[in-house]
Amino acid sequence: MLSGRPADETEPSRAETRRAALVTLGCARNDLDSEELAGRLTAQGWSLVDTEGGPAPDVIVVNTCGFVAQAKKDSIDTLLAASDTARETGAKVVAVGCLAERYGAELADELPEADAVLGFDQYPELGDRLAEVVAGKHVESHKPVDRRTLLPLSPVQRPAAAAEVAVPGHGWVPDITRRRLHDSPVASLKLASGCDRRCAFCAIPSFRGAFVSRPQAEILGEAAWLAGQGVRELVLVSENSTSYGKDLGDLRALEALLPRLAEVEGIERIRVSYLQPAETRPGLIEAIARTDGVAPYFDLSFQHASEPVLRRMRRFGSTESFLDLCARIRALAPDAGIRSNVIVGFPGETEDDVAELERFLTEARLDAVGVFGYSDEDGTEAAGYPDKVPDAEIAARVERISTLAEELTNQRAEDRIGSRVRVLVEELADGCDDRADEGEAVGLGRAAHQAPESDGECVLTGGGWVRGELVDAVVLDTEGVDLVVARAGHT
Repeated sequence: MLSGRPADETEPSRAETRRAALVTLGCARNDLDSEELAGRLTAQGWSLVDTEGGPAPDVIVVNTCGFVAQAKKDSIDTLLAASDTARETGAKVVAVGCLAERYGAELADELPEADAVLGFDQYPELGDRLAEVVAGKHVESHKPVDRRTLLPLSPVQRPAAAAEVAVPGHGWVPDITRRRLHDSPVASLKLASGCDRRCAFCAIPSFRGAFVSRPQAEILGEAAWLAGQGVRELVLVSENSTSYGKDLGDLRALEALLPRLAEVEGIERIRVSYLQPAETRPGLIEAIARTDGVAPYFDLSFQHASEPVLRRMRRFGSTESFLDLCARIRALAPDAGIRSNVIVGFPGETEDDVAELERFLTEARLDAVGVFGYSDEDGTEAAGYPDKVPDAEIAARVERISTLAEELTNQRAEDRIGSRVRVLVEELADGCDDRADEGEAVGLGRAAHQAPESDGECVLTGGGWVRGELVDAVVLDTEGVDLVVARAGHT
């Protein structure tokens, strides 16, 4: 959970600086925000420390998640745990991130254990605000607004206006606006922020704002910097990657960007996440499926398959259109990875709707499926819908669809036995070398169809592995959705 790291020899001494610990919850976009905060704090004279062991922090900064009910609960629990830790050392506790941005002063009133609740607009001067908190000064809590109102309604008018609005992860300045918090050979890279879609169940646009693309030059510059930090795989993230470039006047901007990213020296693999099925154009499918250096990986946000449910969700598509999309992808890249998330228990969902979702999953043969039970979210259209599904029934449907999804994705993994996959080596056991016995597990990696933390991984066996390398491997067996592999030529 901790995202900070001890200060290194290049940082100011204790006499010259304050110490901060960063704790991060939520998605890859939040991880990126924490690395931006780490870069800014370091540039503003702070050192980063752990919450346990070593010098105690002056302030614990919790980067919260505010996506769904469970994420909000986890954020509150983490803030309370940080407060318990802080009482032992005299440290302060500050909430930032999506929950803080979404609720602001309301969160501060209900959670006095937090010494301050700060929003995105305070990120550029976070070091100053933390110094005030540590000094015992009152820092006014963030007052939430619908961030969609901060930028013009028309996307093409946003680039100039965006410079006046704090958008986390934009405005790349090397070694100031990002600092890596781990040494993994894979790193996320932000394409854009915000979302213009109006899905009935989702509150994200209200606190992340309208959709804003990052300029290509900025993305390429950060990619080159990450390569210099030892990164070999880039995971492109946003709230909706298929919209990239629409505010720059080019709906094919992502198709043009991918080959340029793949040419960045040191980067071996590019992965695109968060694709909207309705916006996944034929040219984009081909760019992802056939560009050298780009993983044939499709993270498609289906959410459901029943047309009546999708329409109530304010989304497009159907079982047949989604199956056609999967077929078009596999016609170009038969071994492509396709994953998705689905929501069950949406208001008005019937038994027939659930059966239609089951039909889609059975025929689509996805590589990974996340199953979520619906919950009302403040400020969303669906929160006011009638015909709510009882909580007990939602839980039963989650279990039912999860069981089916697990069976189907396990079968999909078994289909890969005997095939070759390209594996990024991420972790190796201490002391393992070429003398490892055949079949002995020595580390972990990921194939092209496996994104970090969500789609399973490769269990590395035998010898011949080097951390950070992208190598050919043979699939020997499976463990659920995980693949058991040996390096090609070492079986």
